[in-house]
Amino acid sequence: MSSLVKEDLAKRLFRPRRQRLHEFIEVEGAGAERCYLCAAVTKSKEVEICMVKHLRADREEKYEIVEKWFLKDLEMIDGKEADTDNPCFDMHFHKVYNLEAYSCASKYTFARTLNKLNEMYLKKDLKIVNFDDTYLNDDSIWSSNNRDCLVLMRICFYASNLLCLSLCPLS
Repeated sequence: MSSLVKEDLAKRLFRPRRQRLHEFIEVEGAGAERCYLCAAVTKSKEVEICMVKHLRADREEKYEIVEKWFLKDLEMIDGKEADTDNPCFDMHFHKVYNLEAYSCASKYTFARTLNKLNEMYLKKDLKIVNFDDTYLNDDSIWSSNNRDCLVLMRICFYASNLLCLSLCPLS
């Protein structure tokens, strides 16, 4: 489902503006509205972060950018709590924006994407605080192309280890 939304966002909103959508996550919007936080690269190689509102009008899907920032202006991403399953995070620009992702995994996916885009295009010192580094780095054993499965994969790994340990006889 998310790949269909990503393709629709790219086709309807970003390609006409000559941008390449790298990642998006669903975030809590006001009321029943669907909102997406997107990271895209412009033709001039600037990384743009924008809040997109999803609208439906007479069976037609529309997307509207309601807020836009540049990665070069991002001072810090604060995951708030690295040791709990918390989908809330803050993005610090000239103002602090409090956001709530659809899931903790999607929060990490977006932080990884911004970190990667920063390394590719800006190479600035981007502060990413209160995130578990194990899940944040692409070179981690827990990385995968389907990043929504990262947390689940690690839980399964620990559960299988606990099962093996519980079945081992004590000497």
